[in-house]
Amino acid sequence: MTPTTVLTVAGSDSGGGAGIQADLKVFAALGAYGTSVLTAVTAQNTRGVDAVLPLPPHLVTDQLDSVLSDFAVRAVKTGMLGTPAVAAAIADAAAAGRLPQLVVDPVLVATSGHRLGVVEAVERLLPYARVATPNSAEAAALTGTAVTDVAEMTAAARALAAGGPEWVIVTGGDVDAGAEAVDVLHGPQGTTVLRAPRVPTRHTHGTGCSFSAAVTVRLALGDPVPAAVEAAKEYVTRALTGARDWELGAGRGPMDHFGWSA
Repeated sequence: MTPTTVLTVAGSDSGGGAGIQADLKVFAALGAYGTSVLTAVTAQNTRGVDAVLPLPPHLVTDQLDSVLSDFAVRAVKTGMLGTPAVAAAIADAAAAGRLPQLVVDPVLVATSGHRLGVVEAVERLLPYARVATPNSAEAAALTGTAVTDVAEMTAAARALAAGGPEWVIVTGGDVDAGAEAVDVLHGPQGTTVLRAPRVPTRHTHGTGCSFSAAVTVRLALGDPVPAAVEAAKEYVTRALTGARDWELGAGRGPMDHFGWSA
């Protein structure tokens, strides 16, 4: 049986925990065939990002054309875009209807604090997104308002949805909600607060990339957005739990994408 094909447009993570590498792991773990378009090369590990080299827009476009001309891509996610010029090239493809079921993960700042993207780049893509998946810091950067609790997450999700995306989920892994990890989903059916037990672990590198990649797979397989988001949250919770006691790297380690420790 031919697997469903999905596409990630993102930067490389030499440590393998986030970016293109994490996306492809999630795609494989959830039963999809992953293709990729690289937007930038980074030198990074679990302790942080040491260097970033964005690729030229024409090379990004060439990759995209190669993949889309040969594969029946069912859903697409974007991560790190690097520059407004690269974002413009991807937005042109989205405007032309070439990026189905587009999931936009607005990667703006790495966990280490290194800036990986700019707000203007993400804003070019948001009008074409079926789902946008900012974390609290990214939602704050995109809206220009504080996002520090569930009420502010809700306000940010609604504000961002008004600007273009059909659905917005503000992920709250970095928001203090006690023993819970709380996300807020807003779309045509209203606002939903998703809750799960917070997993005590330092292995949180790549959670945003992995979450948006899981949403992409579930959309490609036919899930409606709320079901896709719930499945993705469950997947990330399992991946965090599996890596809880790992000793990979000295900083924020990667998750257990394949359930090795389940």
